Amino acid sequence: MLTNIGIPGLILVLVLALIIFGPKKLPEIGKAVGQTLKEFKKSARELASDHEHDSKANDPEKV
Repeated sequence: MLTNIGIPGLILVLVLALIIFGPKKLPEIGKAVGQTLKEFKKSARELASDHEHDSKANDPEKV
């Protein structure tokens, strides 16, 4: 879906965000989005490693 936006579409989105939120709020919003993505990735990694650990503990042939 986002692969066919192109440069003009991206510029339009950025200009609209600047108009709606203002120049002072954009860095705060970007920081919040970045922290949210970081936490999501961390949780996903922990969940995957927990699942892998549980799989190995339940299957004695894999140890």
